[in-house]
Amino acid sequence: MKFICFGEIMGRINPVGYKRIVQTDNFEITYGGGEANVAVSLANYGKDAHYVTKMPDNLITQAAIRSLQAHNVNTDDIVFGGDRLGLYFVEKGASQRPSTVIYDRKHSSISEATTEDFNWNRILDGAEWFHFTGITPALGKNVAEICLDACQTAKSKGIKVSCDLNYRSKLWTTKEACETMSKLMPYVDVLIANEEDSEKVFGISAPNSDVSSGALSNEGYKYVAKALNEKFGIPVVAITLRKSISASDNLWSGMLYKDGNYYFSKEYAIHIVDRVGGGDSFGGGLIYAISEKYSDQDIIEFAVAASCLKHSIEGDFNEVSVSEVLKLMKGDGSGRVQR
Repeated sequence: MKFICFGEIMGRINPVGYKRIVQTDNFEITYGGGEANVAVSLANYGKDAHYVTKMPDNLITQAAIRSLQAHNVNTDDIVFGGDRLGLYFVEKGASQRPSTVIYDRKHSSISEATTEDFNWNRILDGAEWFHFTGITPALGKNVAEICLDACQTAKSKGIKVSCDLNYRSKLWTTKEACETMSKLMPYVDVLIANEEDSEKVFGISAPNSDVSSGALSNEGYKYVAKALNEKFGIPVVAITLRKSISASDNLWSGMLYKDGNYYFSKEYAIHIVDRVGGGDSFGGGLIYAISEKYSDQDIIEFAVAASCLKHSIEGDFNEVSVSEVLKLMKGDGSGRVQR
């Protein structure tokens, strides 16, 4: 069965190591994007992952596609057209200096796509799962219409739909996000969020929690998940819980809400190598564990362990296997050399 991920893949440009953009003479380019990162995770776990987008027909696109194909992601349904591939610049933070992201994605091919570009009835034929994030409909009303078309087609075929809210203030306002995402939520079976996304998009915040100071309340997150369930009828809500000590060190855990029950994962103290893609690796792990019919507790444990490992890996993609995630999930987090 196919797992379909739809969104924008971009070129990621960053200084080597932890240099600042203003001080570097050398940049490196890799590729990534919310849904592409999830597709790579699923492919790494042995799933038949397909990535769908629109890209210009040029050499940069070929490089991006090869990066996906190298991870066994199926790219057959990518549409070609338009003039450019979006870019984003990343300056990795350290200690008390936060990471910085600068987007250069206006007029990218996917942002100017139309509903006629994608035959969702054909693309979703034989699929088990459809995944998108809140970043994709934020690219424009035309792309939001494409997402709605895909979700409606998936629902008509009995395909599970997951969405990571992924609010980006540089792409749209909270009002625009709420209006658009509210139309998509009735089709979503699994919603992934964090405390900031739920507040910015739907005005649902966790009581007694402050993301800036790192003060988090488990009871507050129970409230957020239940509120999202009651507002939209979403059966499964997964929330990532990040306690930010600094740009370099976080405490990382997660919560799953399902069938009126709450499941909290163990908490990991992580020293961050690269946090970009951390939420996407959580989503990929969550989708995999649900599709494999893990127990509810093991679903959230697998997703959090997968994401924990991603924070130690350069680039957007989570370069780990199921066995590595299970090893950490079962308690082997020493980091000792494997011989």
